[in-house]
Order: sequence, then C-alpha cells, then structure tokens
Amino acid sequence: MQQRSFAPSKRVVFPPQTQKSIQKGINALANVIQPTLGPLPRLVAIQPVGEHGAPDFFDNGGDIARLVIELPDGDADMGAMLLRDTLWRMQREVGDGTATAAVLYRQIYNDGLSYIASGGSAMRLKRFLEDGSHAILLQLNANVIRLQERAPLARVAHSICHDAMVARYLGEIFEIVGEYGRVEIRAGRNQQVEREYVEGMYWDKGLWSQEMFTDPITRRAELENVGIVISDLAIDDPRQLTSVLARAMLAKLQAVVIVVDQLSESGIGLLMANNKPDEFRVIAVRTPGWGAEEQSAAMDDLARLTGGRAFHRQAGDTFERIQIEDFGQARRAWADWNMFGIVGGKGDPKRLRQHLKTLRAAFEQTDEPTPRTKLLERIGKLQGGAATLWVGDATEQAIQRRVQLAERTADALRGALMEGVLPGGGVALLNCIPLLEQNEWATEDPDERAAYHILARALQEPLRIILHNAGYEPSAFLPQLQRGGGNCGLDVTTGQVIDVVEAGILDVAAVQKSAVYSAIHGAAMALTLDVLVHHRKHEPPPGVVPTLPKKKL
Repeated sequence: MQQRSFAPSKRVVFPPQTQKSIQKGINALANVIQPTLGPLPRLVAIQPVGEHGAPDFFDNGGDIARLVIELPDGDADMGAMLLRDTLWRMQREVGDGTATAAVLYRQIYNDGLSYIASGGSAMRLKRFLEDGSHAILLQLNANVIRLQERAPLARVAHSICHDAMVARYLGEIFEIVGEYGRVEIRAGRNQQVEREYVEGMYWDKGLWSQEMFTDPITRRAELENVGIVISDLAIDDPRQLTSVLARAMLAKLQAVVIVVDQLSESGIGLLMANNKPDEFRVIAVRTPGWGAEEQSAAMDDLARLTGGRAFHRQAGDTFERIQIEDFGQARRAWADWNMFGIVGGKGDPKRLRQHLKTLRAAFEQTDEPTPRTKLLERIGKLQGGAATLWVGDATEQAIQRRVQLAERTADALRGALMEGVLPGGGVALLNCIPLLEQNEWATEDPDERAAYHILARALQEPLRIILHNAGYEPSAFLPQLQRGGGNCGLDVTTGQVIDVVEAGILDVAAVQKSAVYSAIHGAAMALTLDVLVHHRKHEPPPGVVPTLPKKKL
C-alpha cells in the first residue's frame, strides 16, 4: 500500500479582516450570554451535542460559554474562543460574574477597534486601558461593604441563584461556618433542600473493617477520650501492632484510633481480638488523602489538631518507634465506612493558630483553582466548621442543575465574606465613571483620553443590559440614575428608584473586581492581534496511509 506524507496546510489572515473576524466572534458569544444578566434574566436554549429532542435551558454565562465549542466561521471562532477562555477561567476562580465580564469585554473591544481604525495606537491604547483598570479597582475597593449577618448573606445568595430556599440555607450556613468553613453541596435524597451540620473535623476515608462498628444499626464507630496514632505506614505482619497496643494499655487508655495506609486481614484480626468493650476499644481507619502529597498534608493537619506526631513511611518510620507521647488526643472520635472524624482535638492552640495563619497566607497567594480548593478544605477542617447542603428536585437533570447553581453561589458567598460586597445592579460600576471622566480631562495624551472614555462608556453597559433584559428602556433611566449618584439604582422587580444598599441589592466584590479585570485585560490584548493563522489537515485519498512529516532539526 502506498504511503505519503501529508503536512498540515496553513491559512493566514491579515488586517483588516483579522479585526473584523475577531469582532464578529466576540460579539456573537457576548450576544448569546447577554440575556442572562440581571435579576430578571432570559433563558438561552442549547441543543445537546449529537442529540435530538428538547434543548437544555441555561441562565448562566459561564455554562453557556463552556457549551459553545466552535463557530462555523473559523476566523470568527478565534474571537469567540478568546472571550470563552476569559469567561471559563473566571467562572472557575470566582463562580459568577461571567455575563458582566462578557458585555464589558464586547463594549471595550468594539469602541477600542473604532478608535484604532481612526488612527489610534493599539499598543498605547492597551497600556492605558490596563492602567485604567487599576483606577477602577481602587475605586471599587473604596466602596466595599463588609458582611457578617445572615440576612445580607441570604440576599446576596439570592441575587446570584434566584432560588429562595438555597439562598436562605447558604446564608445560614456561611454565617455559622465562616468564610473558611467546609461546605459540601450534594444531590438531595428527596425533592427538598436540607442542610446538615457536622461537629468537629472529618476526612473522606473510613474504617478498615465493618467489624469495627460499635453500633451495627447506624453502622458507625464512636469512641470517647481517644488516643490517636497517625501514620501512612503499611501493616503486613500483625506483630507490628503489638508494641503500640501494649503502650496504649500500659498508659491505661480506654480507646485508640490507628491511622494506617495499609492493613492486612491478620492485622484486623489482632485489633478485633484486643477489643474489650468495657475496658479497651481500638479501631483502624485509612490514612486520609489521595496520593502522597495529600496524605502528608492530612497527617500534618491531624497531628496539629490532636498534638500527636505523624509517622511517615518515606522517612523510614516504623510502629516499633512509636511512644505513648507520640499519640494524639481527642475528646471524641467517630468513623463509618466512608469517613473518619474527631471532635475536641487536644493539640497546642498556639501551634494550631500559627499553622492556620500559614495556610491562609498560602491560600491568599495562590491563584490556581485546584490548590486553592485544597487549602480551603484544610483550613475548614482545622477550624472545625462543616456543613452539607442537600439539594433535591423533581428529576435527576433538575437536581444536577440546582447543585451546580448552589456550588457557584457558595463560591461567590465565600468571596463576599472574604472581600465584602458592593452596591448591586450595576451601580458600583456606574459610580466609577466620574473618576474616569476626571482622568480623561486631566490628560492631553489622545490615546490615554480615549482609553478613559472607552472605559467610562463600558461601565454603563452592565446596567444598560440589566434594564433591557427586565423590559425597561435604558435611555429613560440611565441619566436619572447617574444624576442620583451614591447608591441610587433601579429595582427592576418593582420599577422603583431606590438606595440599592438599603434594599439589599448587593454584588460580591471579588466577582465584580474579577469581571472588570478580566474583561479589560482580555479585550485590551485582543485589540493588539493583527494576524490569524489556521492549521488545517487534509484528509488523505482512499487507500493512502498518512504519515506524520519528519521534524526538521
């Protein structure tokens, strides 16, 4: 059979077609997301890929952007994917605000492109737009309001999810567990929304054997005044446990929890043989965490909480070296088949506070979503605040959508507790316009003046779209709201001009700042693109086996 090499061909697009195509793609995606902005959003119907029948309905910009995979026009698709990447990263980081970012991005790009077409410098405009973003962020920071009570938290939650029951319970949960508390969102067991609080700290690893249940009905083991052996060691020979059990009994401990990474059947048998319900109870649980790094972190946290010492396989530790002073201590421990927890750890409070301080600093300095999530879970465990929100509905599909919405709302509420809130309904952005206008008239540089003018126009756009989506004529209200100043805004559910802060119409500060930063920097970068390069692979003729071209050294 004949073999030929088929190298990818390239298609290169130059100005002005480059800018026209990018603009077309950005506008297309932003126009799809625009209807979801505001407390009275419209829905977007998306046909599932490769399926027929009824479409799915969405009112979240991040989900819509994620499901728009490709535009038919390859040139315009590049512009859409630029905006899509910005929105998708933003949703992963702060959970909300993608619709605001989309309309800001579109307005800045369109006005910036018009200015460049009239002779302005793209690179200088980019620099001044980015400088302007810092001025906006400083102004937003000056207007931040700190939240503590449940009612404002519930109102902020409702402004995000528009689900009264989810908002009410999330407001309650975060008032109790705080900004670093562990909050899990799970599919409900019925059509209701329920919440459950867990005392103490727990990890997602459980008992080594069901024989260790102290209560066969609840399928759970509970021990009081326990000593805890913390390790990631492997027990193959039951004799490895003998010294630990002997020291525990000599110290007259009434209950012991042994944390191990591997435990043989004969090891389980030895532990069960030493169980004497009225005198001495011992259970074994799996080392928390998945992988060496997570296990090491979990063991370190457990040691700080209980005042014990962690024994590591990689350090060459063995059970024979464990002394009674290496045991951690806790008022109570519990475990089931899937989880293990402690209540009232007796570690040194001063060391624990310092450990928490170190973890919080690492959390604040980390931008990557996965490490941030893991650090947040560790902080929540150490502080002892944990809650689960069970979200139900009529169908599996409805439950899944409601769970995802609750997760985004929880992320945003955490941000509200950490960084505060701002006047909602587009008012906080509108209040930044006087500063931009002042800066515009204070400079004689035409590119700098253009940048401030473009940003001032863009900051009106979210409120304009909110009014439009709610059925109002924006031009009839925008001048009045701008003249009103302060926290003057429109309650689109009643049509009344109000003080949005007093009315509880609030936006999460972290979300609004992320939307502003992402939109301005993303659009500024897009304005500097001049050339598009497409790689296209040709399909080989029938009967020809394609081979990859050889790399040139």
